[in-house]
Amino acid sequence: MMRDVDYIISGGYVLTMVEGASAIRNGAVAVSDGKIIDVGGEKEIAQRYNPKAAAGGRNKAVLPGLINAHTHAAMVYFRGIADDLPLKEWLEQHIWPAEGKWLSDEFVGDATELACCEMLQGGVTTFNDMYFFGDSSAHASKRMGMRAVLGAGVLDFPSVAARNADEYIKKAEVFIRNWLGDELITPSIAPHAPYTCSPETYMKAKRAAERYGVPLHTHLSETQYEVSEAMRKYGKPPVKLLDEIGFLDTNVVAAHCVWVDEEEIGIMAKRGTGVAHCIESNLKLASGIAPVVSMLRHGVNVALGTDGAASNNDLDIFSEMAFSARVHKSMSGDPTAINAFTALSMATSSGARVLGMHDKIGTLEIGKAADIVVVDLNKPHLSPFYDIYSLIVYSMRSTDVESVMVNGRLVVDRGKFLPKDEQEIMDKARWWKDRIADIEQTGKS
Repeated sequence: MMRDVDYIISGGYVLTMVEGASAIRNGAVAVSDGKIIDVGGEKEIAQRYNPKAAAGGRNKAVLPGLINAHTHAAMVYFRGIADDLPLKEWLEQHIWPAEGKWLSDEFVGDATELACCEMLQGGVTTFNDMYFFGDSSAHASKRMGMRAVLGAGVLDFPSVAARNADEYIKKAEVFIRNWLGDELITPSIAPHAPYTCSPETYMKAKRAAERYGVPLHTHLSETQYEVSEAMRKYGKPPVKLLDEIGFLDTNVVAAHCVWVDEEEIGIMAKRGTGVAHCIESNLKLASGIAPVVSMLRHGVNVALGTDGAASNNDLDIFSEMAFSARVHKSMSGDPTAINAFTALSMATSSGARVLGMHDKIGTLEIGKAADIVVVDLNKPHLSPFYDIYSLIVYSMRSTDVESVMVNGRLVVDRGKFLPKDEQEIMDKARWWKDRIADIEQTGKS
């Protein structure tokens, strides 16, 4: 007797991204109640299940939802506000003042909707965020049907979000209690960076995270300036500093990690700390290039992140895959470094491990959440091809995404964004841009 299911999603190729498993030719995934209940050949799946709806097709590929392991989603409203500048100047003279003027519940909620719309249409089903006004970001992410790990930002100095470190952490704990156990939202605590948070603040954040069993998210060794400041203040580089105080652990996501040496990489591997590699942002800000090949050799879990759209200037993980695979070949002098399967793993299964969510997402396996992407292979720039992993990493674009499912709910269907009117989201973004540009250019309030 055939079993009723919500969806059968089929493709000429099904990429489970399970280590050691080959792509399934003419495969399918059966989905029911938000979960994957079967994966296999299309004919066998069709014989076992009676779907209410179907997606995909023969000229398609089916893969796990992509994971953006480090971003600041609401900064999408600052896209292009200050380009071609070094990080310190960009941050201190442009971004922080703009945030001081504009950040609010309304701004963050509206901007997060735009960021989710962009990411979902590009095949990203989960993002790991660090920002402020977390409740607004969480509500917006849920409206868009997107999975998110939302880090409540912590600083040692005042901002529109709080007056001091203790208030940031107190607000973070309220945010965590509001969202702990939610199906799509995972709350976390995000001490910003070693040059904006003292060791004492880092450990306060860690103790709070441990009380609730939530992740930690921080910037780490992003620039030479950050490393020199740590050496000046504490006599040791940021990774050693955070390790010696007991901060580094398996529940820590460290973004960037550009300026780390072999010893520090060994420390991160030993502690099980995950790295979010943001190559496009690091290139654009001339921060440097993280030694990812060495990290992988040491066994560090490495994921891909876009950083915020103000420093990238998009939220495109397909592009991050392509850049990472190509640049590290050149940097290492080894054309086999970061092969196509590894690059796609960094955006899927490794991303899930870095976020501590590998039991739920990152691969297409029975029992995992139905976070699934269908891409269209019937495009001139994708024809012909001989290896599906190579095609995705070196030739595919985010615009080749056709359908996207999160937690068993279709949010993009054959190119149509379903959660909300896309034009309304963009119109609102333009309305905010006009307000911001008027003040930035004229100084009027």
